[in-house]
Amino acid sequence: MPRLKTPLAWAADRWTLSPRVLRWATTFALVVSILIILTGGVVRVTGSGLGCPTWPTCDGQYVIDPISPDLHRMIEQTNRMITGCIVLVVGWVIVAARLQKPRVRSITRLAWSQFWLVVANAVIGGLSVLADLNPFIVAFHFVTAIALLTTTALTWHRVHERPTAYRPTSRARAMSWWLIALTTVLVVVGTLVSGSGPHSGDSSDVPRMGFDWVGITVAHAVLGTATLALGILLWLTLRGAGAAVPRLRAAVFIVVVVAQALLGLVQSVTHLPEALVALHLLGAALVWVGALRVLLDVNPELFPSVHTAQASVTADSPRARATVR
Repeated sequence: MPRLKTPLAWAADRWTLSPRVLRWATTFALVVSILIILTGGVVRVTGSGLGCPTWPTCDGQYVIDPISPDLHRMIEQTNRMITGCIVLVVGWVIVAARLQKPRVRSITRLAWSQFWLVVANAVIGGLSVLADLNPFIVAFHFVTAIALLTTTALTWHRVHERPTAYRPTSRARAMSWWLIALTTVLVVVGTLVSGSGPHSGDSSDVPRMGFDWVGITVAHAVLGTATLALGILLWLTLRGAGAAVPRLRAAVFIVVVVAQALLGLVQSVTHLPEALVALHLLGAALVWVGALRVLLDVNPELFPSVHTAQASVTADSPRARATVR
């Protein structure tokens, strides 16, 4: 009895997409996953979180109400439509990854993980609306968006990065892992700052987290300073043959963290203007991507690019040539 094939497997037997198509698909997925964090910030600072009071419909009848005169509803609908765009882009990544010759299974898995994270984030966003913007669910919604950003960044790295002969020192490896750990804590504490601050997403009636806002903001600033200091130390440590690329990544990370810190300082002393708060959320996404890229370039064997994987396929193994894991 012949083995049944999935539609993608059937298509892969008949068509092949170029690596360039996959590179463009992963680039768009990365950009849109950053954009959804920015638009989510716009929803929060404009008080549009309950612009659509129901989910998955907007008003209990229509998923999209294109002629709504309400600005808050239009902002929330726009954010939901961008989620729809993410689904299309991630679908493009899945198809492009499956129709590569040779097929790289790890990229296909990463593409599917993007899809399921988009679904999970949409459901959590719906739960936040049904729970009247419970700040802990809203924070989890942001963390899930960061998880999606992680998978899109990892996929982009696998597809775009070239093999490198760089071999880091044990000290550089350890510092890169400490940097990603510290940045993780920084991002999570940032959600506590947002959940305790004045921008609740709808109105002053929305409950806030029980943290002292000044205290948690100071803790966030201290973590940001420690992250910056560790990034500078890592940059100073990255020396020697082949270290130009990871050193550049560390330098870019330092610049982004400094810009984010200045933005956070300005928004604090200017009473949290909406535009700066939204930009600060965008900066959080860029800081996270920067930390990931430092980790991946300092540890090239941790998550090798597809080019490295393909180069390791032996010419005398037809099965290995067909499917690169």
